[in-house]
Amino acid sequence: MIDYNDRKVNVLECELETKKGRKQYTFITNITITRKNALKIANAGRSRWKIENEGFNKQKNVRYYIEHANSQNYTAMKNHYLLTRITDILIQLFENGAKILKTIKKTAKEVSSNLLEAIRTRRITDEDIMELENPIQIRFT
Repeated sequence: MIDYNDRKVNVLECELETKKGRKQYTFITNITITRKNALKIANAGRSRWKIENEGFNKQKNVRYYIEHANSQNYTAMKNHYLLTRITDILIQLFENGAKILKTIKKTAKEVSSNLLEAIRTRRITDEDIMELENPIQIRFT
């Protein structure tokens, strides 16, 4: 356990076998690390890194080609990237949700129309804003 930004965090340093040989990794977590859970934490950390790295790589090189600055204005660049992230999230939801659409018996067009209508007509309340303070994660398995 170490102090980091006035918090206690746990550090796991390990060496894992990869396709390219053995590699050294360091993970920081708020989970207490034991001999029993160390490998599980390391594997979870590698999985999370892989998802995030592949996601950014896909955005940069495959889907959106965001290699060059779209503006000299920092706020404009940040807003453009945030819109790109939102777009990517929606596309992933549709791609991964296509399997679910069959079970709920709705077409992608119906779901996208419902989503557009919700964005267009619903108002954000103070309660919604308070809820945004709570961290969440969405995972597809």
